[in-house]
Amino acid sequence: MRQLKPEVEKQLRRVDFEAGLSVVSTYPARRVINSLISFYCHRDPLVRWRAVEATGRIVSRHAENDMESARVIMRRFLWMLNDESGGIGWGVPEAMGEILSLSDGLCDEYHRIFLSYIQPACNFLEHPVLQRGLLWGIGRLAPKRSDVIRPMLPDIALFLTSEDPYHRAFAARIIGLAGHAASYPMIEELSDDHAEIEIYEDSTVKTKTVAAISQSF
Repeated sequence: MRQLKPEVEKQLRRVDFEAGLSVVSTYPARRVINSLISFYCHRDPLVRWRAVEATGRIVSRHAENDMESARVIMRRFLWMLNDESGGIGWGVPEAMGEILSLSDGLCDEYHRIFLSYIQPACNFLEHPVLQRGLLWGIGRLAPKRSDVIRPMLPDIALFLTSEDPYHRAFAARIIGLAGHAASYPMIEELSDDHAEIEIYEDSTVKTKTVAAISQSF
């Protein structure tokens, strides 16, 4: 891993990120995932987010050829979000959302567990920063599997009034993509919300206001 990690970081930083992903994808999946997970706490947000995107691409492709091995990776992520793991699980909700948005097979098996983290009566994640990542991950899943997202929309709508601008923006995005008419008036109230957040789009980190994100769907 010590030898692989610098090379993976180099590819994640490439201007032509698709070319970098092609190189990273040639490494054995289980080995490269270890390196990518280590970047979920990187000080450079571009490296962090590209590690998440690369994880989604690699694990979803891996699932096409070796589903059981892909399940092992998913179970590792679930463990990282477990209190008994002794860690926090930074970046894990984002990575899981990215994977499930790209793999129908893994989504069918794991979406219930993934979405249980947003439900107060289930495996609710209480850490506000983990909640940011979870909402972002659900937002990745929303346009492709709105059928599994819709039952969760009342719980997600609660974040529209959060003090955290990331919560408000990402919740609005999910509702806009998946559709929850009862929450539209609350989204309209965000049209004057000029708090700025960083958001990962098109393989780059951008700064946008909550209003801009909430009104773009």
